[in-house]
Amino acid sequence: MLADLTPLRTSPDYRRLWFGNTVSWIGQGMTSLAVSLQVYDITGSAFSVGLIGFCSFLPLVVFGLYGGAVADTLDRRRLGLVSATGSFVLSVVLVVVAVVGLERVWPLYVVVALQAACFAVNSPARSSMIARLLPAEQLPAANALSSMTSTTGTLVGPMLGGLVVGWWGYRAAYTVDAVTFTASLYAMWRLPPMLPEREEGAGPGRASVADGLRFLGTRPNLRMTFFTDLCAMVLAHPRALFPVVAVVWYGGDARTTGLLVAAPALGALLGGVFSGWLGRVRRHGLAVLLAVASWGAAVAVFGLTRQLWLGLLFLALAGCADTTSMVFRNTMLQAAVPDEMRGRLQGVFIVVVAGGPRLGDFVAGSVSDLASPVLAVTGGGIACVVAVALLGLRHRGFAGYDAKDPRP
Repeated sequence: MLADLTPLRTSPDYRRLWFGNTVSWIGQGMTSLAVSLQVYDITGSAFSVGLIGFCSFLPLVVFGLYGGAVADTLDRRRLGLVSATGSFVLSVVLVVVAVVGLERVWPLYVVVALQAACFAVNSPARSSMIARLLPAEQLPAANALSSMTSTTGTLVGPMLGGLVVGWWGYRAAYTVDAVTFTASLYAMWRLPPMLPEREEGAGPGRASVADGLRFLGTRPNLRMTFFTDLCAMVLAHPRALFPVVAVVWYGGDARTTGLLVAAPALGALLGGVFSGWLGRVRRHGLAVLLAVASWGAAVAVFGLTRQLWLGLLFLALAGCADTTSMVFRNTMLQAAVPDEMRGRLQGVFIVVVAGGPRLGDFVAGSVSDLASPVLAVTGGGIACVVAVALLGLRHRGFAGYDAKDPRP
């Protein structure tokens, strides 16, 4: 039942990459909180803090698509190294801004936007390399380990960031982030060259975003991985309502909101820790359908709870289901996609991951204002289950997807 550590044991390159990413994710989590706190200290405006998310969203979408195309053209190791170096330099810029005591928010916004652009270029290159470092049967385990990296960064990074800022100030938090980035740089530097594999006789050429989208349009199983994720993120994403829910349903305060935010991340982390069984599942499409439906069902029940411990439990179950879905969706994108297309499909993945939750926040907030939080949460969860069921009936071949014979 525990996480399968085989990829870490068998591949030194993957082991270094995983460790470097884990350490740097924690540092990035610290910086994310520190930037938010610094913007609020300078402006005293919650709106100004909210602009941080806007500054990162557009670069993620734009550079996610084009970064994936570049990853299908150039040496992915070199691309990952250059983009990781850019992120490291930007962390150093934040240290300099804090040291000189510049009381302006625009440098922080610019750095956040550039960091998002570097991440959007780095992520497709890094994700595309995993399938080259490991055999196909180890990909579910590798993706489960990657989920633990991101959730650990989401949970531990902000907590450490708050402590470091409180004790030693922003300069210390940014310095820790810059230092932790060296682990990711070292891991990327040690990788072998990794040019995209092409069909025999094909020239290097240029990878087009449009070609990647056309390829996706003719591969029903791959399209379903995105459609199912959008069902969860757009229809059943209650994050924007947590401040309201904490007060109205549970009679709590900001600390209660913090617990609600942490519960899905903790569930996702536990889903990664107890992911050993995922490698024995062959029907990945069916697993995705069940996992996304479980997310929607857990969110729907959460909307009916009025006891905090019970609400936290169902949010944690939703987070665990999300990890399961993510593992199999990522595995399908790695195993069923030709290497020359992996970067572009990973770029589309970034756009969905970046845009879906933000659209879900808008939908949940709108339904809550027009009707009620209960309808927004419980109705959204039920809508997610129904939408996934209809998708499964419409595309029956997806449920039959077999990891032993991956068909896109």
